[in-house]
Amino acid sequence: MLYEQLTNDMKEAMKNKDKETLSTIRLLKSAIDLYKINNKMDRDTVSDDVVVDVASKQVKTHRESIVEFRNAGREDLASKLETEIKIIEKYLPAQLSRQEIEHVINDIFDKLNPNGRNDLGKVMKEANVLLKGKADMKLVSDIVMSKLN
Repeated sequence: MLYEQLTNDMKEAMKNKDKETLSTIRLLKSAIDLYKINNKMDRDTVSDDVVVDVASKQVKTHRESIVEFRNAGREDLASKLETEIKIIEKYLPAQLSRQEIEHVINDIFDKLNPNGRNDLGKVMKEANVLLKGKADMKLVSDIVMSKLN
């Protein structure tokens, strides 16, 4: 399980005195614990889906912050967040390439036969099921929008 791997990696980071990895893993574990509390989940069980979901949200938030930090001229903070993203991505499934994403979206279009922007919700719902955690959903949305236009 990913949560156990997270705990083991945290112990390893403590032993190796790797402060950067340790703080990032603690951040991720705290976000997972908050998710469990907010969703009234059992404290002892954390599925891989929960870890992937929370880690994906953390990466998304970090990427948004990087843009803001770069716009403000804070390259030091942006590079720190990029390092954290690399650590968090270890707990995510391999990300699909743009071509692979387009292939999945083409399959969705073949299945649903959308008639324009009105069907955006149906397409994105299906894409979310198939691509969640495996692709940047902003990129997925952009590809779907371009195909619908």
